[in-house]
This record gives sequence, C-alpha cells and structure tokens, in this order.
Amino acid sequence: MEGDRDLDEEHRDLGQEAAWSLSSAKQGNGVEQLRDGSTESFWQSDGPQPHLINIQFQRKVKVSEICLFVCFKIDESYTPSRISIRIGTAHHDLQEVQLLELKEPDGWINVPLAKPRIREVELPSSCTLRDPEMGGAVDFVRTHLIQLAILTNHQNGRDTHIRQIKVHGPRRLRGNDGPEGGLKLQTRDLLQFASVR
Repeated sequence: MEGDRDLDEEHRDLGQEAAWSLSSAKQGNGVEQLRDGSTESFWQSDGPQPHLINIQFQRKVKVSEICLFVCFKIDESYTPSRISIRIGTAHHDLQEVQLLELKEPDGWINVPLAKPRIREVELPSSCTLRDPEMGGAVDFVRTHLIQLAILTNHQNGRDTHIRQIKVHGPRRLRGNDGPEGGLKLQTRDLLQFASVR
C-alpha cells in the first residue's frame, strides 16, 4: 500500500498518539472508520463546509507528511477538491502550511509538510501543492495540532468522504546515532556509559 511506502525505513506512524475529532459525521462514518486501516470504510461529514479534521497531540511532535486515501471513482461529488492543512499549538493560532488541490484523485496521496533531505517529493498528477518549497521546512514541522479543512468538493458536493488518513513523522534515531539520540559521546571515558550491559 503506497500510504505505508517505506514507513519502516524513513517514517513512523504518529496517528495512535493523537486525539482525533471531526467537525461533523454521519452516524457510523466517523473517526473509527477514518482510522480503521480499511479503504472500504470512510468518514462522511454531515454539515456545512469547511469540514474539519483535528489531530491533537499531548506534546509537540515532528510531522513529515499527511497521507490521505480518497477515491473520485467511487465517491464522486463527495471527493474533496481543495484541502487546507494547518498546524499550531491550539485552535487559536493555526496557520496554513499547505493548500492541496485535487483533480479526480484515486488512491493514496502523500502530502509532504517539509522537504525531505534524501528524496524528491513526488505527487500524483491529480494533486497540486500551493507551496512546493514547504515554506523552507526540512524533514519535519513541529506541532501540537494538525487541522485538515476540506474547503470544497468535486462537482460542488456538500458533504465529503475521506477513506483513510495517516500522520507520519521521521523515524527516531536511538542511542549515539545522531542528533535525536541525545548527547553525542565522543571521548573514551564517556563512551563506556553509552550502553547498558
């Protein structure tokens, strides 16, 4: 599945660390269906636009990309055409970091929030990012809250379907392997304390 592309090597899934909430949902089509791992189920909004998905973390986390599964062939007018991705510490200071334009998308779309150092960003031809430079962010952005705002749907549809969402962050380095590993022990006297036996 492309939404899990190289997840073990580059990224880790942050979705289970977050509290998820929706601006509205039809009964039986809420957060559980959005996060159940099946592209057969979906979240369906039930109210006026914009439709909001809030992903809130207890602590500030590093986020590299958001992965969405949407299918115009099945969902037609329920398929989002413009999605604003916003980050902040709380609802009062959210700032848009990416505006995604979709044209009849079909499948997983990996939306980078920062430019990866090790590979080029490749989006399907059905997607356009407002800021291909990601505002200068490299590898990740730090945030407590991510909000996806579905601004418009295809064919002027009112409610929306999103089949799955994943939130990916950079894989943590452990031990003495780099900047995420804490202190860089360099002397022989300190290296003896680098691991527990």
